[in-house]
Amino acid sequence: MRTLIVTALLAATLTPVAAQAQSNEELRHDRREIREEQRDLRQAYRSGDPRDIREQRRDVRDARQEYREDARDRDRAWGRDDWRGWRDRNPAYYARGNWNAPFRYTAFRPGLRIDAPYYGPRYVIADPWRYRLPRAGWGQQWVRHYNDVILVDTRRGYVIDVIRGFYR
Repeated sequence: MRTLIVTALLAATLTPVAAQAQSNEELRHDRREIREEQRDLRQAYRSGDPRDIREQRRDVRDARQEYREDARDRDRAWGRDDWRGWRDRNPAYYARGNWNAPFRYTAFRPGLRIDAPYYGPRYVIADPWRYRLPRAGWGQQWVRHYNDVILVDTRRGYVIDVIRGFYR
């Protein structure tokens, strides 16, 4: 009986990790598919056939839609919206007052590369679990940028995720 319980608990903890890896692989595949469809669209423009151009535009649009749907599913699987309910129940954690950096506000988006001053030690969120943020991976950090929260790959400086209006 004990072995059965331990096995069930082990399976329950490993399932989200496997789902996350599969989801990330799906997103990589979708991005690759978008690039291929865009390459086909450029080739169609070179050929000049209007019907072929129309079909390739439709394929690019469908590939982007599939990517958005997979990203939305990943966010749901990771419990991305858990912090919203927590914030509504515990507004004191998120009411950090007016906070401004010595540089202008920029609306970052995932995939952009940013300079190191934006994710310097002064802006790192030292306790992301307190805000119910998803755990940052190795070489990643949550940083505050005005009222937004940004997940940054600190090794290369790429923005991985952005939550706008996180702080009130």
